[in-house]
Amino acid sequence: MNIQPLLDALGIQEDAARSLADDLRTQIDELRDRLREAETHLEHLAITRKTVTTLTDRIPVQAGSPDLSEHPDYPRILTVFNEATGPLRARDVCQALDHELLPKNIEGTRAKLKRLVKLDILTEVDAGSFTRKQ
Repeated sequence: MNIQPLLDALGIQEDAARSLADDLRTQIDELRDRLREAETHLEHLAITRKTVTTLTDRIPVQAGSPDLSEHPDYPRILTVFNEATGPLRARDVCQALDHELLPKNIEGTRAKLKRLVKLDILTEVDAGSFTRKQ
């Protein structure tokens, strides 16, 4: 009985399996490197976030001339309050700015009003009612 053809077929399969295993090891090494890079990047981002958060607490707020240029609504909000005759709610300001009266817009405006209170430009006379600081 000649088993050589069977051994040759097994050899071909072994070579194919070895080649596949080598390719998979190479892919694993490449993925391990990519994972290490991604984890390093995540660590750097976390450090940056912590640094920025720490520095934000140390930046003095200038009540005289706060920098509100990062969002176009701030000058418009101040104009609304300059023309107002009494306290305004976030909903009123949204309406004056021609924003849709959706919860997300009202909440976004409320957050801006709270920031203006923190900057000592507006004052919250009672819960949810804001007026220009005198």
